[in-house]
Amino acid sequence: QVQLVESGGGLVQPGRSLTLSCAGSGASFWIYGMKWYRQAPGKEREWIASIFPTTGGTDYGASVKDRFFISRDNEANTASLQMYSLKPEDTAVYYCQVRKSGRDYWGQGTQVTVSS
Repeated sequence: QVQLVESGGGLVQPGRSLTLSCAGSGASFWIYGMKWYRQAPGKEREWIASIFPTTGGTDYGASVKDRFFISRDNEANTASLQMYSLKPEDTAVYYCQVRKSGRDYWGQGTQVTVSS
């Protein structure tokens, strides 16, 4: 059974930083890679970052490129999303996702609110 648990969300002022974490079980992030998504109120879920299987290569959505950075700890099977220069429009629920055997698994999400 695949389980994903996000943590690290909260209220942060514009321009500040925040790091989210995703703890995975039942699916190795080194084997399957993983992705971060977010969903703001009234908007569709948006892909924001990927870390690829084995190579650890990364890719980012245009809205977060050069501000957010994804990484993983292979031994702990955790992934992180370091977020810098946060903006009010980054306010959303952030989810981690992994695809295993053709099925997508999601965490419960963690709320990030960027406001002064």
